Amino acid sequence: MKHALPVSRDDFAAWYQSVITEADMAEESGVRGCMVIRPWGYGMWERMQRLLDDRIKATGHENCYFPLFIPLSYFEKEAEHVEGFAKEMAVVTHHRLIADGKGGLTPDPEAKLEEPLVVRPTSETVIGTAFARWVQSWRDLPVLINQWANVVRWEMRTRMFLRTAEFLWQEGHTAHATAEEAREETLRMLEEYRAFAEDCLALPVIAGEKPENERFPGAVATFSIEAMMQDGKALQAGTSHFLGTNFAHAQNIRFQNAEGQLEYANTTSWGVSTRMIGGVIMVHGDDDGLRAPPRIAPWQVVIVPMLRDAPEDETIVIYCKALQKELAAQSAFGEPVRALLDLKPAKAATKRWGWVKKGAPLILEVGGRDMAGGNVSVIRRDRLYRADGKLDSAVVAKDDFVAGVAETLAEIQQGLFDEAKARLTAGIRPVNEWNDLAAMFAEAVEKPGWADVAWSRPTGAALDAVVERLKALKLTIRNAPLGQTGHPGDPCIFTGEPAMERVLIGRAY
Repeated sequence: MKHALPVSRDDFAAWYQSVITEADMAEESGVRGCMVIRPWGYGMWERMQRLLDDRIKATGHENCYFPLFIPLSYFEKEAEHVEGFAKEMAVVTHHRLIADGKGGLTPDPEAKLEEPLVVRPTSETVIGTAFARWVQSWRDLPVLINQWANVVRWEMRTRMFLRTAEFLWQEGHTAHATAEEAREETLRMLEEYRAFAEDCLALPVIAGEKPENERFPGAVATFSIEAMMQDGKALQAGTSHFLGTNFAHAQNIRFQNAEGQLEYANTTSWGVSTRMIGGVIMVHGDDDGLRAPPRIAPWQVVIVPMLRDAPEDETIVIYCKALQKELAAQSAFGEPVRALLDLKPAKAATKRWGWVKKGAPLILEVGGRDMAGGNVSVIRRDRLYRADGKLDSAVVAKDDFVAGVAETLAEIQQGLFDEAKARLTAGIRPVNEWNDLAAMFAEAVEKPGWADVAWSRPTGAALDAVVERLKALKLTIRNAPLGQTGHPGDPCIFTGEPAMERVLIGRAY
């Protein structure tokens, strides 16, 4: 069977890049590690942003904005934090260029900044400084804010959407009177991420706590949602951090409690980014391109008129415009159906396969025969081919299709989730011995998935030794899933000591 992409998922890395290129999602920008996000890719981000923003505001948070440039001294106040990001920081040292006398430009030595400015890698330090101004009394708490922004982390190995020098994200930051409130906030936003990923992106995830060595720099505890890609690797799709009073001490975020005593606030931070788009590609894509979940597809229904430079073309277009209007009057997932009439001057087959590669959930082809019969020819992107390998294009009465479009989109959304959930469940298996773990991830094993192992929570040198053993196999501990009940029973496969919990281990992006 011939597919729309030039490569298959057998070469997963090349396939991933091919989807991005063929679906017109993003392209190189001329700056290593930075990308131009094209309208289809950015349209998905806009949908994700709107849906998640509504969830964030519904939990009582307000949006704001903080500067892109952060004084270096802000980072120096928090030693552990700056150490964690030091190798990734982009730094501005001059504010003017001058001609170098050779036809080029160079920084003006007289325009050197008094203090270097770091291009925002994350905003805990600058927001913490603001919190120190805003919070004086227990009455000022909690502070619940969020910002949508871009950040820069100078990655050495980049891959579009997954790991780029510049990326887009939201970052929430909060301050609370007690550690209990801050921990509750950390887990509440983790649950918002889990629900968003599963309900909106059809992306099944495992929510859990990161091990000590994987914590956000300066955090007391870090939690994540982890998704499994089709090649069995993990993608950290979102994180939520309980920062305790660490940043409050560094930035002097103190408040007078009800008894008149000064206390340090407990803070949190949490964020998801455009790497989620990479996760959607790698979880839902097939050998014909992307399959966009209907809730985040920029266009849920694309109408392709079959025009042949014939007198009836104008009538077909009129028929399609009326169809588009009828679809837009329908509601799916609580919003008007997003329907596009593609009138670009290209062959209908070219447009059809272009939308297949982009992953539009429903593609409607309308020719003279369809119009005469009051029908449409429907291609569902979630099931593109019939059992005989031919394109599955079903002729459906137009009125019936319009009346059932919301149900069809919901069925596609749920089907994508169910397919990915089954793959995630099948891809996790318990492992009780180190040798079995090593065998599971041997080079000859394809798509090994994740190992579920007993874990005694070693710290210090014992943890470092575990990390090194895993590193030799290119493995990391993803998280300890939440909701574990009872004692795991088995001894830790690394230390032999009684396990405190079970953790997931795998290779990751």
